[in-house]
Amino acid sequence: MQRLMTQNINFPIVLRVIGWLLLIEGAYMLLPLLVSLWFHEYDTVTVFALSIAITLLAGVLMTFGLRPADNSMRKREGIILTAVIWVFFSAFGMLPYLFSGTLSNVTDAFFETMSGFTTTGSTLITDVESLPHGIIFWRSSTQWLGGMGIILFTLAVLPMLNYKGGIALFNAEVTGITHERIRPRVSQTAKDLWIIYITLSAIMAALLWQPMGWFDAVCHTMATVSTGGYSSRNMGLQFWNSYYVYGVVMVFMFLGGMNFTLLYALTRGRLSLIRRNDTFKFYVTIIVLVSVIILFRMWDFNYFDNWTDRVTLAFFDTIAAATSTGFTSVRYETQGEFIAFIIMVLMVFGGMAGSTSGGAKIDRFLVMVKNSRNEFYRVLHSNAVTAVRIDGKAIPHQIVSKVIAFISIYLLVMVAVALILAFLGLPMFDSLFTSVSVLSNFGFGYGVTAEPGSFIYLPTVAKWLLALEMLVGRLELFTVLILFTRRFWLKD
Repeated sequence: MQRLMTQNINFPIVLRVIGWLLLIEGAYMLLPLLVSLWFHEYDTVTVFALSIAITLLAGVLMTFGLRPADNSMRKREGIILTAVIWVFFSAFGMLPYLFSGTLSNVTDAFFETMSGFTTTGSTLITDVESLPHGIIFWRSSTQWLGGMGIILFTLAVLPMLNYKGGIALFNAEVTGITHERIRPRVSQTAKDLWIIYITLSAIMAALLWQPMGWFDAVCHTMATVSTGGYSSRNMGLQFWNSYYVYGVVMVFMFLGGMNFTLLYALTRGRLSLIRRNDTFKFYVTIIVLVSVIILFRMWDFNYFDNWTDRVTLAFFDTIAAATSTGFTSVRYETQGEFIAFIIMVLMVFGGMAGSTSGGAKIDRFLVMVKNSRNEFYRVLHSNAVTAVRIDGKAIPHQIVSKVIAFISIYLLVMVAVALILAFLGLPMFDSLFTSVSVLSNFGFGYGVTAEPGSFIYLPTVAKWLLALEMLVGRLELFTVLILFTRRFWLKD
């Protein structure tokens, strides 16, 4: 029998790059420290100073304490780094929650931080407004950093990684069927994407500054463009009860759910690229169709008193679900399960690939729809040669097969986690909705997990399981799940 040998993986370079990234995270924590200083919350300043010191110390030890014999980073190292860095960021990012007493144990603090970085938005905090401003700001800023991606941010600020496996890192973190690059160099693509992201953030914050004030405007901007959904208010956007606020958030949720390559084309005046994009048309069609269905349901059951509220909130909740942002205007489980089920299906679809949204991505469902249509055609014309065409271009068969495999595994993970939650005592529909919500990085609960902070009542095992599911959903299955396969660790 042939002896199977383990793969020679360059762990020292992976750990050294993680050290660099921890240095970046430590520097990033200076922002909430400055916010705490602004609001004279000196106890919180101490919390962040201690968290920064520990994070920087770990980063320095890993960066300068390791001397890899080989500085190359191949595909396997890129996959390991991309998956593991989210765990490291969450492990050190939870320190402010623990040191401030916001959350009392490692399980809860890790869950909250992973939920932030993966832009899931599920929360264990029942009273956000009682927290210091620095902690609230840190909570929102984890979503902003995670929205565009930790690795993508690193590729933008550390161009040296472009020569040490940058393409492998880019492909492992960026969502979608294929990984389009705006520029030939990965580092330049990362910079351009971050420029768009920062520009969107700046515009939205300016638009919300007057009705919200600077602090709430910045926090909600970070939660919206990242399609994360954390709010700085217990009532969420209902606190302002403003059509203007709902409208601004709606527009930027929609933009956050778009492929950023299209947004880049828009900044270059290439409108024809958007008009010809089949996935964008499908994205808009699904949003309009579901909004009309919810609007009809509201009218039929006499939800709200006027059509302005119905139209605004129907489109708002549809876009929030389609982009996995998680902002909601009303608890629909109190009005029956129909709208909740429609929202759940929409969460699975998600936004466009290459966006900050979660879900399986609408691009894949478009491929599935067109492939299914071809299969029906071949039932009658068995010798016909057909191809799935997106934007007029034939999609290679291996990509179609990968899409089918992805959706199959996606549904399998979703159902498996739901069954485990049901085994742990949650009602079946609540379990399924929660699993779909977390895997799709939507974050909103249903039933026993519907109230803000209600995730805190879940069993400890369920919290760790859902934290893993968040990561699996954020990195689109394969980057995380492949680490649990035997083949990954064996030599080719």
